[in-house]
Amino acid sequence: MAKKATKKRTTKKKSEGLGDTIEKFTEATGIKKVVKWLAGDDCGCEERKAKLNDLWRYTQPKCLQEDEHKWLDEWYTKRSETMKPSEQRQMLTIYNRIFSTNQQPTQCSSCLREINIKMEKIYETY
Repeated sequence: MAKKATKKRTTKKKSEGLGDTIEKFTEATGIKKVVKWLAGDDCGCEERKAKLNDLWRYTQPKCLQEDEHKWLDEWYTKRSETMKPSEQRQMLTIYNRIFSTNQQPTQCSSCLREINIKMEKIYETY
């Protein structure tokens, strides 16, 4: 009795960001196999993919809730140059929900500035 051939069904996962897109391209063209053959299994591809996904994510930000908009309105109205720890926590709570991230409080002023710029763009769209 002959065995019945079964096809593997693969579900195509939607790319979360640029890293996933590049991985799909390198798999489809055979580049990934060549790199694995030359560099071995630990070629750094997974780390690069994760980093590129973090930098260029395709997901759209979620909408602001009424209380979040009110808090941001007060924040951007006063235009303070410094951010208190309690304000940073509130900003990050809103930021993490909107962008589906898990950004932690930081002392890095350029990181806070980047978050503030993104949040101001979101705020201004309302």
